[in-house]
Amino acid sequence: MSSSWCARLPRDVGVIIVAAGRGERLGGPPKQFREVAGIPMLLRSIRPFVGHPEVAHVAVVVPADVAEAPPAWLAELRGAALGVTGGGAERRDSVRAGLAGLPDVCRVVLVHDAARPFVERAVIDGVIAEARAGRAAIAAVPVSDTLKEAGADGRTVARTVPREGLWRAQTPQGFPRAVLAAAHAAVPRDAPATDDAALVEAAGGAVTLVPDSATNFKITTADDLALADSWARRDGRAHR
Repeated sequence: MSSSWCARLPRDVGVIIVAAGRGERLGGPPKQFREVAGIPMLLRSIRPFVGHPEVAHVAVVVPADVAEAPPAWLAELRGAALGVTGGGAERRDSVRAGLAGLPDVCRVVLVHDAARPFVERAVIDGVIAEARAGRAAIAAVPVSDTLKEAGADGRTVARTVPREGLWRAQTPQGFPRAVLAAAHAAVPRDAPATDDAALVEAAGGAVTLVPDSATNFKITTADDLALADSWARRDGRAHR
């Protein structure tokens, strides 16, 4: 048996938590600072990464004004292992700001939505493993619903879209740092890309799917927030 199988993996992973949006659809203060079962949503999203043995640094990207005066609980977390920086007008601007805030030791980079507070350790491990092997990877869930494409009026079904082979992209998304940086530099700003995997695809790269759970859902609406609160309390996550 090779003793290398038991060796500790390097602490070379950087994580960018994207939390610079205003969450207008939810209403009220920025949604990432709303509480889920008594704990700020953003804090729930940060915890699985700051406690991971392979993560060297977490860059939390928030609105610029919040970065200047973060909530007390976030300010207390600032240090060598966690930084807080201001984001930009678009998601890719915020990711680039987070990327700039990661130390050089971070050869692998994960990007995670602050609005997904229930990511599981096994999924994080799976994405890291793919990125460490040189492949871009995303957490994703196979589509199980029947999909309908609307016609020009936006109300009439034009056709049913086959769901075989379709996956719903989630986060974290992981990349060799050089691959992510090159994609951000190469893809024009007006190119359609709603996540970092799409930028890598547009730059000609391949992306691997890492099976995830539907419980790693994104909180967008008031109904989502109510569901998250209920699920956290029922699952015993109220104080985690």
